[in-house]
Amino acid sequence: MSRYIFLFDLDSTVTRQEILPTISKELGLYEKMSSLTESAMRGEIPFKQSFLQRVDLLKDISVSEVRRMIGEIALNERLADFIRRNQDRCHIVTGNLDVWIEELIKKLGMERNTFSSKAIVREDHISDVFSIVDKNMVISQMVLPFVAVGDGNNDAEMIEAADVGIGYGGVRTIAPAVLACASHAVYDEERLVDFLERLA
Repeated sequence: MSRYIFLFDLDSTVTRQEILPTISKELGLYEKMSSLTESAMRGEIPFKQSFLQRVDLLKDISVSEVRRMIGEIALNERLADFIRRNQDRCHIVTGNLDVWIEELIKKLGMERNTFSSKAIVREDHISDVFSIVDKNMVISQMVLPFVAVGDGNNDAEMIEAADVGIGYGGVRTIAPAVLACASHAVYDEERLVDFLERLA
C-alpha cells in the first residue's frame, strides 16, 4: 500500500489554461497580465511581487465575477478524476486567491485540501491580500513521502523536495528551474495519470 501524499500546482497543471491570463482576455487586460505571469514563471521577478501586481490589475473587477469566470476554466479531466478518487491523499498548492478559485476547487472536491493565498473582501472587491501561499512552508508540514507535480518556477523547490518530483509540460513549457530538479518530466496528461496511478 502506497503512503504517498500528492501535491499539485493548479494553473496549467490541473487546469488546461493559465487562470489569470485566460480571464484577463475577457477583461481587455491580457498583455499586462500575461507579461507579469510569464516573468514570474521564468523566475525573472519574485512570485510574490508579480502576484500582487496581477491582483492589482483585477482590483476593479468584482470578486463574484472573477470567481464565476475562474469556475468556468477547463480542467485536465483525467487528472481531475485522479484527484477526486484520491481526495484524502491529494492537495492543491496554489498562489491563487481563495476567494477567486472557490468554484474551481469545489469542482475538484478539494475544499479542505487546498493551500492558497488569502484575501480580505469588502463589498465584493479585494480589499487586501493578507497572505501569499509559501510552498516551502507547505512542504515543511508534510510527514509522509510526497509526490509533487507542477510546471512553473515557483514550483521548483516543492518539486525538488519531493520524493517523486514531476515537471508537467502538457499545457505550457516546463520552467528550466523545474527541469533542473525534477526526477521526471511528463508532457502528456494520460501518461502523467498512468504514472500517478502506479504510485497510488
